[in-house]
Amino acid sequence: MKNRLPWAAMLPLFFLSGCMNMNHMNDMQPALNIIYPAAYVVNAEGNSVSVIDLATQQVKETISFGDASMPGMNMSGMSMPGMIMWPHHIYLSPDGSKLSVGVPGMDLSAGHTGGTTGMAGRVVVLDAKTGATTQNQQTPVMNHNAVFSPDGTELWTSQMDDVGKVLVYEASTMTLKKTIAVGMEPAEVTMATNGQYAFVANGMSNTVTVIRVSDKSVVKTIPVGDDPVGAWPGSDGNMYVDNEKGKSISVIDVATLSVVETVPLGFTPGYAAYNSVRNELWVSQAGTGNKVVIFERMNNVWMKMSEIQTGLDAHAIAFAKDGLTAYVTNQGAATVSVVDVKNRTKTKDIAVGKKPNGIVLKQ
Repeated sequence: MKNRLPWAAMLPLFFLSGCMNMNHMNDMQPALNIIYPAAYVVNAEGNSVSVIDLATQQVKETISFGDASMPGMNMSGMSMPGMIMWPHHIYLSPDGSKLSVGVPGMDLSAGHTGGTTGMAGRVVVLDAKTGATTQNQQTPVMNHNAVFSPDGTELWTSQMDDVGKVLVYEASTMTLKKTIAVGMEPAEVTMATNGQYAFVANGMSNTVTVIRVSDKSVVKTIPVGDDPVGAWPGSDGNMYVDNEKGKSISVIDVATLSVVETVPLGFTPGYAAYNSVRNELWVSQAGTGNKVVIFERMNNVWMKMSEIQTGLDAHAIAFAKDGLTAYVTNQGAATVSVVDVKNRTKTKDIAVGKKPNGIVLKQ
């Protein structure tokens, strides 16, 4: 069901229309010098990115996207030029120099269904060292994320409409290179660890579309559970699909492009992350949940073995390079939980902005 905003017609008529590239949104913010191992956390309601120094586990900088008190959405062709509102997931470019942020323009913490008809999205690119906005590209329809191609030359983003699409942009100029038809209301676009395929979770079609990165062709459409949000890559050669309404994880083997296992959860997943060091699957509990559930491989199936209390509406999970520390964003608590992976204990909560969702580590 799409969300409808009846007051849309009351928006000022001086809003500009069309897709535009605006690069000046945080020009007034002093240039930063982020040369330390860092976690970048997107704060949806806070309209910012918190930068955590991983050595001290403290917020060292905040990258602001400006005042979000004005609606920044596109209604019937009208939009606020350059306005960034409700930023969502964040990705690091392969060379570590850039960050990409999807900006759907609405709060997705309560679910991932599409927004108001005609509502635009954005792809924002930041310099990972200085925090400066280098690209701010409006998209025709609201999106969920923006991810770099494996070689870093392209940015891929979904269009969360009934007639779903994936847009592929040239990363340096934001020139649109390709439009690819996928399923209904696609959410997250992710890349397999081998760099061969992009995976698109089609929320209303209950499928995942597999696209060959090299020629942008659709290779296969894979049925999964009810309302998939993202196919999260594992270094074990699998993609872990969190089915929000199905309350399950579909495991896709990248080699065969088929579902090889379905993991029942009994709760709504927020995110799924594979820990390669310990061969564990971590799944956060969305909504009223405040925990991460840990699965281990037993008798060739994923079995629940433990859970860790983190914070309200646990969401994204990121592991340190050595696999021994996990960072979990808690949308309802406005915190990032630091977890000792080996002992399965929370060691600290770091206060960030309101409704933190996406997180990426630069180490």
